Amino acid sequence: MPTTTRIRPASTSYLKLVKAFPLRNLTSDAELDAALAVAKDLMGRELDEGGEEYLDLLADVIERYEKARFPMAPATEADLLRVLFDASGLTQTQLAERVGIAQPTLSALLNGTRALAKEHIVALARHFGVSPAVFLSASK
Repeated sequence: MPTTTRIRPASTSYLKLVKAFPLRNLTSDAELDAALAVAKDLMGRELDEGGEEYLDLLADVIERYEKARFPMAPATEADLLRVLFDASGLTQTQLAERVGIAQPTLSALLNGTRALAKEHIVALARHFGVSPAVFLSASK
């Protein structure tokens, strides 16, 4: 006879949330909208452990649907650099001076017409306070 493993019982708050909005795979954008509304409501509340567990699982359901329904192409190194640059509030000339990259080179990097070299990655990662892996993991 197989051994059975006891699982911890679900809390009352968790079961109440499941009853109100069951955790199931989403099959339409209307269901996604409903799930997002529930998640938004829960994020604005003080939740106990059962509520936190429910919200975590609901987020997983939402993420799974969105990944299947709205696939995104991986970001390129130029995309990542552009996001960091745009958020910096600097001009290309100012950023080029601060990181020690010639302005025309920086322009080519931002436009994706030139790949980041190791020294660019190190300088940009240091300037923006991010890991060099941010750039290394980007697709080309």
